[in-house]
Amino acid sequence: MSDPNKIEELLLERGLIKPEQIQRIHRRQEAEQKSFLDVLREEKIVYPEQLAQVKAEATGVPYIDLSSVQPDEKAMRDISRQAAATYHFFAFGEKGGKLQVALESPNDFQALEAVKFIAKKRGLTPEVFISSQEGIDKMLGGSSEIQVEIGSALRDFSAEVAQTKLPGKDDKDIARYIAEAPVTKVVAVIIRHAIEGNASDIHVEPTAKDLRIRYRIDGALHTSLLLPKRAHLAIISRIKILSNLKIDESRLPQDGRFSITADQRAFDFRVSVMPTVFGEKIALRILDKSRGAPSFDELGLRGPQQKIFREHLTAPHGIILISGPTGAGKSTTLFTSVSLINTPEVNIATLEDPVEYDIQGVNQTQINPAIGLTFASGLRNLLRQDPDILMVGEIRDKETAALAVHSSLTGHLVLSTIHTNDAVGTVPRLIDMGIDPYLLTATLRLLAAQRLVGKLCPACKKEQDIPSRLREKIAAELAHVPADYKTSSNLTDPRHLYVAEGCPACHETGTVGRLAIFEIIPVSRKMRSAINESADYDILYDIARSEGYLSMRQDGLLKALAGEVQYEDVLRVTSQSQSLY
Repeated sequence: MSDPNKIEELLLERGLIKPEQIQRIHRRQEAEQKSFLDVLREEKIVYPEQLAQVKAEATGVPYIDLSSVQPDEKAMRDISRQAAATYHFFAFGEKGGKLQVALESPNDFQALEAVKFIAKKRGLTPEVFISSQEGIDKMLGGSSEIQVEIGSALRDFSAEVAQTKLPGKDDKDIARYIAEAPVTKVVAVIIRHAIEGNASDIHVEPTAKDLRIRYRIDGALHTSLLLPKRAHLAIISRIKILSNLKIDESRLPQDGRFSITADQRAFDFRVSVMPTVFGEKIALRILDKSRGAPSFDELGLRGPQQKIFREHLTAPHGIILISGPTGAGKSTTLFTSVSLINTPEVNIATLEDPVEYDIQGVNQTQINPAIGLTFASGLRNLLRQDPDILMVGEIRDKETAALAVHSSLTGHLVLSTIHTNDAVGTVPRLIDMGIDPYLLTATLRLLAAQRLVGKLCPACKKEQDIPSRLREKIAAELAHVPADYKTSSNLTDPRHLYVAEGCPACHETGTVGRLAIFEIIPVSRKMRSAINESADYDILYDIARSEGYLSMRQDGLLKALAGEVQYEDVLRVTSQSQSLY
């Protein structure tokens, strides 16, 4: 017989339920005259398979996960599915003179008697296991046609992630812990570990010998967990189920998504499945939907650069382009920009891939090339929606670029991103796409570029004197920086930079989060004239520099001298990687 108190103790011991939740269940028990387990199921606090495992431990009856069993069709012969549903059992095998039966509750006397009767009639001995009610119901619904209800699965999974407690700080402790856990728990722990570590991506990668779990934190990938290779298929299948992807398709790439709530924060997970020689690899992009738009100051766009950017955001028409590689924070800058100009008086429409942030009051559209909804086709249709401002996630081809130019010429402000090395390089890239220079002179308003650099941990950063030869290089660079950017003595007469060796506050990494470094180039009358004459890159760069242009490397240098980032990281992300000392 199962003891409700024992079940409560085990649930608390495993961190599957909180004391305040148990108190709430007890209040409902008393008010509604229901059992503890009935209320627990209704509250959907504990994942069904976890509850079944706890009941099995409390009663000493072995647990069976029916989703991992290939049922023997002979086991259910002569048994009415209606009778099995009434008594909540499922016969899944005949082995060694025993009829193997999964029960929802070993305390159900009528169910036990029915099982004994059926087994005796066949000359067998009943072998009883505990399973979840949901598992039994799915088997009775047809073992070859089991359908997973995605909404319910995600609610259960949200609760699972929220209640998961990591066993220790050490990644090895976590790896040992999840190696013995059921697959639902394994995936919950992997995701919980990522959320607590502020990871932006999770990579689940099969190798020849094991399964590698890597997290991208502050732009860098870290191998955090190594799991047995046997866990690969189960983890992949679990993530596919959550993402509503085809479980039986392993030869083709698939894309999906799911959402959960943990710690009262909403998270979106964008899932990409890709076949490799060692099996399917999954990459999950984590989007914290509970975050509001960061300010330009928080992004790293400050001072005169921010003033210029804000002025052009209020323009009635034209094109503002932000360039940089994948993962440079371009979408976040667009998100902040759109949030800043979003008012009830304007109609803002976006085309994104994917929609990374929800912006209240903005009409956001997710592109879907599989059904013909591309940036180009979507932009063509958005123009019929009477927009004032258009935000296009990325200009990838001539058609999208031409439509963006056309939209600007017809009185719209267009914000977008493009892949180039720097802001000046945007012009030759658009011309290479086939856009006539005279159209660019009529539409381009602002060119920007950015990179992300790790922010130095304030708890362990310290000053470091600059060697004389490096001071000369920095002084030469500062000579080209406009005076209105030099706001402190260390920027006019640099004596020290900053380093951070790592501490418990930053998990020994030396950085906490990331900061963008920018270059902002307003398209002036002189630059328009040069573009119209098909001037090359060097001429455009010289014009920008003569008009007070601050390069990304110079912006990074100013932030390094202010103690926000490490100068060596600035050199690395601006393709100037070299030894400092």
